[in-house]
Amino acid sequence: MKKILFRKLLLDYLKFFIISLFSASIIIWVFQAVNFLDIMIEDGRDYTVYIKYSLLSLPKIINKIYPFALFFSLFYVTTKYETNNELIIFWNFGVHKIELINFIMKISLIFMVVQILLASLIVPSTQDIARSFLRSSSVNFFGNFIKPQRFNDTIKNVTIYSEKKDSDGNLFNLYLKKETDINNFQITYAKKGFFKEINKFPILVLFDGQTITVKDGQTTNIGFTKSDFPLKNIETNTMTYTKTQELSTKNLFLCIEIIQKTKSDIIKTNIENCSKQNLNNIYKEFYKRLIVPLYIPLLTLVPLLLIISSKESSNYNKIKLLTFLIGLFSIIFSETTIRFVSEIFLFNFTISIIPIIIFLFLYLFFLKNFSIRKFN
Repeated sequence: MKKILFRKLLLDYLKFFIISLFSASIIIWVFQAVNFLDIMIEDGRDYTVYIKYSLLSLPKIINKIYPFALFFSLFYVTTKYETNNELIIFWNFGVHKIELINFIMKISLIFMVVQILLASLIVPSTQDIARSFLRSSSVNFFGNFIKPQRFNDTIKNVTIYSEKKDSDGNLFNLYLKKETDINNFQITYAKKGFFKEINKFPILVLFDGQTITVKDGQTTNIGFTKSDFPLKNIETNTMTYTKTQELSTKNLFLCIEIIQKTKSDIIKTNIENCSKQNLNNIYKEFYKRLIVPLYIPLLTLVPLLLIISSKESSNYNKIKLLTFLIGLFSIIFSETTIRFVSEIFLFNFTISIIPIIIFLFLYLFFLKNFSIRKFN
């Protein structure tokens, strides 16, 4: 009978957890996808790149929501069981409160492993793949990112300004500046222009203008009635390098090992962002992936503070409010500690064992309140 009761409780926890996790994640993802759409349009990216990039951001959102969804699910279901007198069934069938706590504690280890896998393997991988789409894609919708009366610098080393733009995509009173290096550049003025493609290469066709070229201190001025401004092999100003958060956990380990073995400030490695100047960020990313999930067992035990007292108790509502605040504070605290990670190993170690210490303290608190006895 005990197994049936525990199975029913676990299924209720899982059902509400999965619903709350994915519901909240999808809502946040929709809002974020709208922002991505604006960025992609301004950057002139293809819609297929936008779809792939936005979809691959979902695992990161799920990872962020995971701790709160887990705590809230356990808190809500435990409160519901107490309100509906379903916990009394557990006690009447000989389930001791410490047995329930031990059961949830074992389940919490599985939840912890899931988040470690999510944070250390799935999220970095999907973030790197998403970034690779930007690295390998090109600007396709050129007419989209040209906003009238704004200096548009989406294209690297090229600035385009247009006074107005009609419904057919024609641009009027254009200013273009193309930089080849610090001292050499080209400025073009034109009364009208529009984008077209020739052999799949974009070209800005300009009418009635002049081009001023500055090269090695010499200036030339050429007028034209029609001129083609090619945009072949262009790059955007969007960051396409691999960020620290996109590095695989294996590369983080290797990077830390290389830095510790290298006495020189110059690190010779193929791992991007692997440098002594970036060591603090590497430690923070490592902490976020492997240490923050250690708060999961703690977050699963906190809702069980509700079983200390029954709903008939005069202070039950206070305990319920305090339990929710403790769980919320634990989530905020776990994220806040990331900022305190430094290059000092002893300090990092101290921060890392905080969730273990708090967990043991809470478990001992339960042992003290619920007498330990032999169970049948």
